[in-house]
Amino acid sequence: MLVSAKEMLQKAKAGRYAVGQFNINNLEWTKAILQTAQELNSPVILGVSEGAGKYMCGFKTVADMVKAMIDGLGITVPVALHLDHGTYEGCYRCIEAGFSSIMFDGSHYPIAENVEKTKELVRVCAEKGLSLEAEVGAIGGEEDGVIGMGECADPNECKQIADLGVTMLAAGIGNIHGKYPENWQGLSFETLAAVSEKVGSMPLVLHGGTGIPADQIKKAISLGVSKINVNTECQLAFADATRKYIEAGKDLQGKGFDPRKLLAPGVEAIKATVKEKMELFGSVGKA
Repeated sequence: MLVSAKEMLQKAKAGRYAVGQFNINNLEWTKAILQTAQELNSPVILGVSEGAGKYMCGFKTVADMVKAMIDGLGITVPVALHLDHGTYEGCYRCIEAGFSSIMFDGSHYPIAENVEKTKELVRVCAEKGLSLEAEVGAIGGEEDGVIGMGECADPNECKQIADLGVTMLAAGIGNIHGKYPENWQGLSFETLAAVSEKVGSMPLVLHGGTGIPADQIKKAISLGVSKINVNTECQLAFADATRKYIEAGKDLQGKGFDPRKLLAPGVEAIKATVKEKMELFGSVGKA
């Protein structure tokens, strides 16, 4: 059964750890993340971008697959299925498809319009018992064609959006999607502390968790970050393991070309990455 992310994030905030959001791209990805969460007794959030939703034949296909998989694998830890960087229209499609959590990324709208649309979604999500993530200040890097430079959010705007009653808030603190460039300045803890002070007990979200040094991750958690998004790191680990399998010629041995065999090393690599992150975030044993 899918749950809203609200309770797991409130517990994380109080317990000073973070829950990982791991983006899913297909059946293998989903299965690997769910199995790892169960094994480590950790709550987990499965993230789905609009591009990934489209790739997997629509949000309903994704929601039905995840629910059936939770059932089929006997998953008992809390699992939230979350729309990542949703458009206003995308949010409604996910609500209809049976997601338990959504993110409305209104960061590119003027603040007044971001507030208006967020208010509307707060009402709808409250009615349906879903959690809602809002964003202030664009996150850098590229995700599904959206490119930003890692700006820092305005703490007052963060408070304005937080006060609307969203469940969690993603605030730009110099973080970037994808691989971090050589000249990256690091996270702005000054911004994070200021935002944290303004929004009080609201769980904060750190996007672009791939490539941020462990000490900075831990410091961010100590300053109120309760949800950390990981996507690129799993993709890189999967690609690396798959490349090694093929370069070693294993797909040419026996039935090594069978997709179940061909994709197995990549799946194990995803599991190892998720485990490493859950340990770093402190969510192991917290289900």
